[in-house]
Amino acid sequence: MKQLFVLSFFFLTLIAGKISAQTSQFIGPEKGALIIVGGGTMSPELWNRFVELAGGPASADIVIIPTAGEDSSASSAPREKEKLLSMGVKNITILHTRDPKVANQETFVAPLRKATGVWFVGGRHWRLADSYLNTLAQKEFNAVLSRGGVLGGTSAGATILGSFMVRGDTKGNSIMVGDHTQGLDFIHNVTIDQHFLRRNRQFDLIDVIKSRPELLGIAIDESTAIVVQQNTFDVIGNSYVGIYEANQIANSTKYPSGQNSTGGPFYFLGKGQKFDLKTRKVIK
Repeated sequence: MKQLFVLSFFFLTLIAGKISAQTSQFIGPEKGALIIVGGGTMSPELWNRFVELAGGPASADIVIIPTAGEDSSASSAPREKEKLLSMGVKNITILHTRDPKVANQETFVAPLRKATGVWFVGGRHWRLADSYLNTLAQKEFNAVLSRGGVLGGTSAGATILGSFMVRGDTKGNSIMVGDHTQGLDFIHNVTIDQHFLRRNRQFDLIDVIKSRPELLGIAIDESTAIVVQQNTFDVIGNSYVGIYEANQIANSTKYPSGQNSTGGPFYFLGKGQKFDLKTRKVIK
């Protein structure tokens, strides 16, 4: 009887600890930052913020991941490298594999262990998932954040940063929920869409969130980014970010972004606005 009581107490303590951890955890990274770009032209403001979060041009050690691209260009990222070099960043490594066994090797992840920033190039995000999900490389991506560094990406390199991937089907990116849905989960219970106004995608996340109301949908337009730290993000860049949340879709609340509106299933945030990921509310 005593042994049964001890076992029961142990399991209750374990469950209570898990519940406490879940309620206190951050939605975004506890340390470090994410800069998530919706594709298109990268303005100086976006690059400057990424390099600043990586420690500044003199101290930044950047790893570029071009794996989302086509085979013909996946082993190089000349445009991103040239841009960073022009900004004065001297320590740049291009890291690529399509083999998760390679991504599990100590020699492969060595550049990540000294990196202050990692940049995921655009393409198709299922390629990133196939190569890095549940590998030593993914562990080292998280370690960059734990050291106070930054992870960033654009287009497919943005969607992979979330927990649930839309447009991840290998047959085409018009399929919202396909054969690849697991992201690298640097921001939890969030799905990220990109190019959303430029490509007329503003209604595409509604059904995804209806069927998965636990998720927060964030759609980012081109030349625009969110900078995520702990439980908040702020909007930078030239266009808008769309917010898709189950209660908003169900109730079409008026004025959620602080601007005049008749209400609707989603709403926009512009440059300088901030959002609380924990409460899923705009910070006034």
